Amino acid sequence: MFKNFYGSIAFTAVALVLAGVTGYVETGLAIAALQMVFIAAVLGMMETSLSLDNAMVNAAVLRDMDPKWQQRFLTWGILIAVFGMRIVFPLAIVSVSAWVSPIEAGRIALFDHQLYEQIVTGAHIGISGFGGAFLLLVGLTFFFDDTREHMWLPVLEKPMAALARVPYAPYILTTLIVAALSFTIDPAEQTTFLTAGVAGIVIYFAVKWFGDFFNKEDETGVVVRSGAASFMYLEVLDASFSFDGVIGAFAITNDIVIIALGLGIGAMFVRSMTIALVRGGHLDEYRYLEPGAFYAIIALAIIMLISIRVHTPEIVTGLIGAACIGLALWASIRHKRLYPEEYEEDGAAEAILPTGEVIAGVHTR
Repeated sequence: MFKNFYGSIAFTAVALVLAGVTGYVETGLAIAALQMVFIAAVLGMMETSLSLDNAMVNAAVLRDMDPKWQQRFLTWGILIAVFGMRIVFPLAIVSVSAWVSPIEAGRIALFDHQLYEQIVTGAHIGISGFGGAFLLLVGLTFFFDDTREHMWLPVLEKPMAALARVPYAPYILTTLIVAALSFTIDPAEQTTFLTAGVAGIVIYFAVKWFGDFFNKEDETGVVVRSGAASFMYLEVLDASFSFDGVIGAFAITNDIVIIALGLGIGAMFVRSMTIALVRGGHLDEYRYLEPGAFYAIIALAIIMLISIRVHTPEIVTGLIGAACIGLALWASIRHKRLYPEEYEEDGAAEAILPTGEVIAGVHTR
């Protein structure tokens, strides 16, 4: 399992060296170089902790993808995640928000750190609306499903599964939440928040529709996800997850190079965790990890949406996600110990659907 992390460890070493070089070039002081190394390491750990649920969801999608597209996501996708979302995306925010050219945006980011931070954090309302709405739909769509076999917390999940019978229930609920929250902010910012929230809903619908249209069943009846559609879905999902990390990084530094290096370390470890989960088959072995990750996603989405009024420290956000996944892992281990026959190779067990219907002889592997 640890061999999946060799690339991330190598990238971390290079990134920390570059962080030190950046600090020395900017100040000419060795102590500043060490400070930049420390900051990059902290950002890497922060991004990794915030993205545990991202790795789980990535793995859940990747395991049903064609191997060719799996490899493309793990290679091309990391370039988009590290360079696209950690460098290009913040520059695009500066360019659009300040109405300046991309070149001028790059100059501001590199040489006017205070203005760069001010512009990017000033776009917080729009970022929260888009990212929060998109991630909320990701989480709700998972639970608003009356075909799921295994429930972790039936008292919560059965009512949500029942709501799946209402057409477009996740979209309706998300729209109502975004609309309600818009009344809690200054009228001058309502349009920005609502527009961004609606954009997140529309983008999710478009990506989901595209994926459902191209998904197909193999000869055994298992749904194989379209490579291109799933790739696009995962990239938008990664983008939504990265918003929180990019904005949160300014609590530590406003140097774009250090932010890119630190968050890039986190992005690499997310990819390594994704690979480990897919190759190790851990989502099947620990059956509640997946719902635990989606609970963490809903929590992150709510935190992003309410951040327009209430700021939640990044450490709290990370701890909530880690707690959801940790509890799900504990519940999975406990269930496996109590019912080992359900995890036997080619074993069969009873599956209890959200409707209460019991199906015997369901293969669990």
